[in-house]
This record gives sequence, structure tokens and C-alpha cells, in this order.
Amino acid sequence: MAQIYTSQDLAQILAREREACLRGDRLSLTASTTRFNPIVEPFVNAEGVQKFTAFCDFRDAVHDYQRTHQVSGLLWRRFTVKGLSIEYPEVDEHLIALPQDLEILALHKPPVLDFWRRIAQGMETYCHQGKHSPHSPVSSSEIELQSQRAEWAYLHKLEYPGALEITLQLGWGCPKEASYQKHWPLSGCCFIHAVEPGRVPQSAYY
Repeated sequence: MAQIYTSQDLAQILAREREACLRGDRLSLTASTTRFNPIVEPFVNAEGVQKFTAFCDFRDAVHDYQRTHQVSGLLWRRFTVKGLSIEYPEVDEHLIALPQDLEILALHKPPVLDFWRRIAQGMETYCHQGKHSPHSPVSSSEIELQSQRAEWAYLHKLEYPGALEITLQLGWGCPKEASYQKHWPLSGCCFIHAVEPGRVPQSAYY
């Protein structure tokens, strides 16, 4: 009987393949730069396109394997801040979420919300909807409303000298598509940032 790879197996395989593609060990010789605007095409690195395409082709094959064998795209993550920890599932950055994965994410939304409320006590909160939207102060009642609308929740933290920022990502639809406005309204998310009083969110990674 053929081996069925686990979610962890596939995540590790994709991570190794990505490194191989970045080194140039894998190239898609059929990749073309003609899909780019003719004005910018002369400046496009053909080898870079070949590396990227090679990885995308391999990743698509892994996604097909997930669907065929019903291998979850979820990995368990341990999040620790202020001496407190929680474990909850997230979709791996290179895998896809199956329909049943979304159900599992929804089941773990309440404990993630409860944990964030505990660690964000005494901090000031701000909200923004995407990379280019401004941060605006948000009340606890508005956060609760956003939480009720959300289907899943992730946690992030940003630590820098003398300060800490803890972010609650509230989303719906496909987690992979939620951060991209082009998938709105089927998928989307908002970010609730908790910062020390007097600080403003940095959020360089969103």
C-alpha cells in the first residue's frame, strides 16, 4: 500500500522544494515572460520567473494530492506571549484548506478570541482592513461585532525595543485569499492591533 503523506510531510516537502527552486536547482524551462507588459518585460529576470514557475507547478501538484487523498492543510501552532500560551490550527502557508479544515478553524475561533481578550487587557486597540488602509481606534463593542462576523481567527505578535504589539486577525472565506482585496467579498479579513498605551501600531508585516 502506497504511503499517504501527512500535512506535516507535505509542508516540509514544499519548504524543501521552495529552497531548491530559489537556489536554481529547479527551473521551469517552459516559463515565459511574455505575459508581462511589453514595457516592463525587458526588465523581468527570466531565470527568476523560471524558478517561481517551477515551484508553483510543484505546489499545484501537492494541492491536487491534498484533494485526492483528503490531506488537511492545517498545522498546529503554539502562540506564546506575556508568559501565556495557546495552541490552535492554522493553514500552512503553502498548503490549501479543505472544506473540513474551515470547519475546524471555526471550532477554534472562540478559544483564540478568549485568549486575545485576556492578553490584550489594558492595551489600546486599533483596526485596519488591509495593507493600505489606515489604522483607526476601535472600541470593544466594535471588536465584538467583527468577531461575530468572522469565521476564523489567527494571532500575530510584533516585538520591538520597549514595546509589544499583539494582533488578532479575523477572517472569513478562504484563509489564503483573505488578505487580498480582489477576493472580496467571498474572502476577507480585518486586523485588530493591541498596543501599549501611547503607542501606535507598526504592522510592518501586513
